[in-house]
Amino acid sequence: MDFSFESIGSAFVQMSGWEVAATLFGIAYVILAAKESQWAWPFAFVSTLIYTVIFWDGALVASSILNFYYMVMAVYGFILWKEDEKGVTLAISRWSLKHHLVFIILGIIGTAGLGYLTSTYAGAKFAYHDAFVMVFSGMATWMMAKKVLENWLYWMVIDSTAVVLYFKSGYLATIVLFVIYVILAFYGYVRWSKAYHAHQKNSA
Repeated sequence: MDFSFESIGSAFVQMSGWEVAATLFGIAYVILAAKESQWAWPFAFVSTLIYTVIFWDGALVASSILNFYYMVMAVYGFILWKEDEKGVTLAISRWSLKHHLVFIILGIIGTAGLGYLTSTYAGAKFAYHDAFVMVFSGMATWMMAKKVLENWLYWMVIDSTAVVLYFKSGYLATIVLFVIYVILAFYGYVRWSKAYHAHQKNSA
């Protein structure tokens, strides 16, 4: 595939209004999530609703299913991040090394299983690559909803992998979105790290 600034520019021109809207809502979601705003989740819901349809039409079966799952998690995250009667919100936490090892092993198993199913029975393109993005994104989204600090580190890897997937799939404009996501994941990790350590210091 030809990859150049001209080809990316052409892809932007060819983007539908829906894809542009999904992109903008997606960026707003990550920025608000980095700021621990509950209103990140409504933006996530709208963005993923649009992408569910777009990816299904493009035969990226796993990505389409993933975005439907995101819609459900957007509702869950909105509820979970809501202030209680005392004005207290969910605090940022961290996982032990054991938790991360279990997380990664389950992700690999899930990727292998889903990749096999979608390639064998659904005719999915780039099935295992797509499955990796789907499985780990789904798990990392749950981590974000639970405010686990390291979710941002996983997103750096997942979004970088997604850049390659969407390049191979021809979604050139979406590549730019996921490059922005990688940068915002770093931003989110820095913000949450500061908030986590400040909370730990105040609790000591």
